[in-house]
Amino acid sequence: LAKENGIPFYVAAPMSTFDKTIKNGKEIVIEERGREELTVINGKKVMPDWTKVKNPAFDVTPKEYVTGFITENGIIKK
Repeated sequence: LAKENGIPFYVAAPMSTFDKTIKNGKEIVIEERGREELTVINGKKVMPDWTKVKNPAFDVTPKEYVTGFITENGIIKK
């Protein structure tokens, strides 16, 4: 929605996040985290067992939506 409304979108990430050996985000393996991170709070279940859960550790934003990157070395503009 940011792009469609003319709002810049920056990704904050350490330089170690960038992998120049891959062609695009489709090559990135995304870790699936445990369902308990979303279904249990302070040891108490907050969702029924039958609830379907998808819990990726991170996502990949398509490059056309990114204005630039905020890193420990400063801002990198596309």
